[in-house]
Amino acid sequence: MSRKTSRRQFLQTAAVASLAPWCVHRVAHSAATVPPSQQVTLGFIGTGNHGIGWNLKYFLPIAEAKVLAVCDVFADRREKARGIVNKHYGNEDCTAYADFRDVLARDDIDAVVISTPDHWHVLLSVLAAKAGKDVFCEKPTLTIDEGKRLIQVIKETGVIYQGGIEDRSVQVYHRMAELVRNGALGKLDHIRVALPPGDAFPKEEPVPVPAGLDYDMWLGPAPFSPYTPTKLGAQEWRNQFDYSGGKLTDWGAHLMDTAQVALFEEHGGPVSVSGVGDFPVDCMADTATNYDIDYEYASGVTMKVKSDGAGIGFYGSDGWIKSNGWRAPMEASDPELLSRVFPPETNKMYPLPPGEHQAFIDGVKSQKMPYYSPEDIHRLSTAMHLANISMKLGRKLTWDPMSESFPHDAEANVLRGRALRGPWILEG
Repeated sequence: MSRKTSRRQFLQTAAVASLAPWCVHRVAHSAATVPPSQQVTLGFIGTGNHGIGWNLKYFLPIAEAKVLAVCDVFADRREKARGIVNKHYGNEDCTAYADFRDVLARDDIDAVVISTPDHWHVLLSVLAAKAGKDVFCEKPTLTIDEGKRLIQVIKETGVIYQGGIEDRSVQVYHRMAELVRNGALGKLDHIRVALPPGDAFPKEEPVPVPAGLDYDMWLGPAPFSPYTPTKLGAQEWRNQFDYSGGKLTDWGAHLMDTAQVALFEEHGGPVSVSGVGDFPVDCMADTATNYDIDYEYASGVTMKVKSDGAGIGFYGSDGWIKSNGWRAPMEASDPELLSRVFPPETNKMYPLPPGEHQAFIDGVKSQKMPYYSPEDIHRLSTAMHLANISMKLGRKLTWDPMSESFPHDAEANVLRGRALRGPWILEG
């Protein structure tokens, strides 16, 4: 029996609860009360702003977790992360790596936390899963085809995977989905989602790659392009199709997820999409800055996604609810809607989960898939990719969520995937 298998079994036996992870709420233990043998050991791949300021920040206090390694192509970032980890534990046990393969090769690491740019998400997740590591990975996928491959590999390897998205454990969004799923608005007719507009960055002249950066590794499977001064900044790469899908796939991964949960479409998706967008000209950025997108689902519900802020609203035959702003309080056509109570035995919404980080640790220990599965992140990402494809082609598209294809539309079907730069490959 392999060490990984035996450790999985031990962690599962030692798990605090046998319920599905998103049903578990508990008081955090003191680190001193959790033996090292019962801790989930973590390696962090990607230690930029989000990797440190969000994921490392919230994994470190979890007593059932132990960070052993950090990795980044920027030397200063990985050293900063190592310093934070060692200071937290009061030792020098954390090791910093420049190459993620060194993290995956360690037998004493149970799981990895991936906080890289989007173009690395699926490839890293697949390689980690094949190395026997459970995976916590940031959203979204880069293409539809990559998402399908992610689901296949996670199923084949049997590892635990969770997408890094917080909204399902944010009370206001959970409550909105609960009201809609339980019929508080009557027949749902329409959803409106507001997302921030994208950014257009001016072109820059190439400069030498700075010391302490492995730029070729940063590019990884993305097409080669020269290094420029601000290209690798979080907002800059998010607005380039080589590495992401713009503000649509960044912010959309939050608010559009709430919409699909409310529609019971976590594993489905729209049947048509029509989008128009303004694409920068002669700029470093090439994703849409402003966009106006219309979706339709098989149920007849329509959804408008527009670049005019951050918010979400649901409109039905018996009233409406909305949240104008990120995590803003919920408003309703009738205040009585906000206090509706649904008996547990008939409630069509799962209980409010713990935060995404605790949910992942719970899932690894119980060996039960957490509340944000590879299927969920793939279907959500697909909805956003559909809009980008529609805007690129300049026309309305029909989508079949069952076959995951554009019926009789070869031009659109080609855009479901893209080639990876060698030597990186995504088999299957």
